[in-house]
Amino acid sequence: MMQAYMKSAMPYHGVPTPILVRACRQLFSDIQLTSAPIWRAYVRQLWRGAGYREERYVAILLTGDPRAARFQTPATMPLYEEIIVTGAWWDYVDPIASRRVGPILKDYPAPMKKMMRAWSKSDNLWKRRTSILCQLGFKSDTDLELLYACIEPSIDADEFFLRKAIGWALRQYAWADPGEVKRYVRENQGKLSNLSKREALKNLRGS
Repeated sequence: MMQAYMKSAMPYHGVPTPILVRACRQLFSDIQLTSAPIWRAYVRQLWRGAGYREERYVAILLTGDPRAARFQTPATMPLYEEIIVTGAWWDYVDPIASRRVGPILKDYPAPMKKMMRAWSKSDNLWKRRTSILCQLGFKSDTDLELLYACIEPSIDADEFFLRKAIGWALRQYAWADPGEVKRYVRENQGKLSNLSKREALKNLRGS
């Protein structure tokens, strides 16, 4: 059922997420993550060697191991780019975008802003989606100039996953500044898709 829902060619074991997370805690405790190259090698080994979808979830969970916090730098972006491009589906891409790329952007704004602007114009829709979603948890710290710059290349795209991402990113920012989101939607009424507008204004009254 899940394989059909995800439109996945990769089969599922059918392991519930809470059980998978608990198992990973035990598994990871036996791994020595003494350097960034060793950590990245473990993640790549899990990702590339996966035969089931949950095995790739394990790789993504390892990217968030607390011991790897010091490895979250722009030097890790080639690893995340590989996961985004080869994963090519929202269940892989979205947690990497918001929980991994986003924090690196916050800590290293200069190089990461340049990279996200470039990704926003990529031929790869998942890199575009990442550039739009990477600030999901930023709230009032959102760099609006960057967000709008990353939305603009995809603002009138036909692709569902880009339209949804635009609406989602705007909806999240609306918790911090609803008036600004209303203004942006109003001024871009002719370019934004109905899906993007609906998602952006979903939690706003009198829109």
